[in-house]
Amino acid sequence: MMTAVLVEGQVLSGRRRGILDYVTERGVVPVGDLLQRFSLSRASINRDLLALSSQGLLRRIGTDITTLPSVSAPGSMLYRARQAVAQKRAIAGLAASLINPGDTVALDDSTTVRAMADSLRGITPLTVVTNSLGLGTGLGACETLSLIGLGGRYSPTFEAFVGMVCEQSVTSMRIDMAFVSAAAIHGLTACHQVEEIIQAKRALMAAADCRVLLVDSTKFGISAMSRLAMMSEFDMVITDGGIDPTHAAMLRDAGISLKIASVPRREPSLTPG
Repeated sequence: MMTAVLVEGQVLSGRRRGILDYVTERGVVPVGDLLQRFSLSRASINRDLLALSSQGLLRRIGTDITTLPSVSAPGSMLYRARQAVAQKRAIAGLAASLINPGDTVALDDSTTVRAMADSLRGITPLTVVTNSLGLGTGLGACETLSLIGLGGRYSPTFEAFVGMVCEQSVTSMRIDMAFVSAAAIHGLTACHQVEEIIQAKRALMAAADCRVLLVDSTKFGISAMSRLAMMSEFDMVITDGGIDPTHAAMLRDAGISLKIASVPRREPSLTPG
């Protein structure tokens, strides 16, 4: 089981970490179940839930607690990092193959783009610009690349820096390729739930000569609160083979360059018999 270790440096007590793991594994949990599971008073569980909610790790819907995303709210980083893992790795690997030594690339805060980290270590020289603290922490110790971190106001929910300082920091840079992701693809529109994250992504896109959207196939056919960009604003869209043929045809008919990443098949486990 993946424990709720938070890259952004938030410190959780053992009990709160247990609550977060419990809800993350189940998606939605009634408050009453948490009271019984952790043998807590209602006042104690409410304090714990308020603390976790303020860090963007859980949210409350009536009498239920969830880490699941909605049209207006993202899921926690822990939840999102566990979704479509194989697809994200395949997409990230294909994206990294587009990068040439000597390039300057911009990477957003998404878990899909973060999956590019391992592949980037083998490209040298390389300059990486990012507003993601998690990605920056992972790449910071790599001696083969130059890392530029964008400052700003910190968002624990996304483990990323946002706001005017972040957006203005990138305006004077020349970036070869920007890799960003989206929470949802509705028709020919890429969407996200959070406006300040959208603005950070758009700042990276505006500074880049080439813009690449990385999005796994589960994001197609759903919507989110706000528009990130029209799909035609991207020079390339990379997804996995699970995309509905209707959605793929819509993109290609619109003249959008669509690349399909091959996801390795999982070998069936052998049981002794």
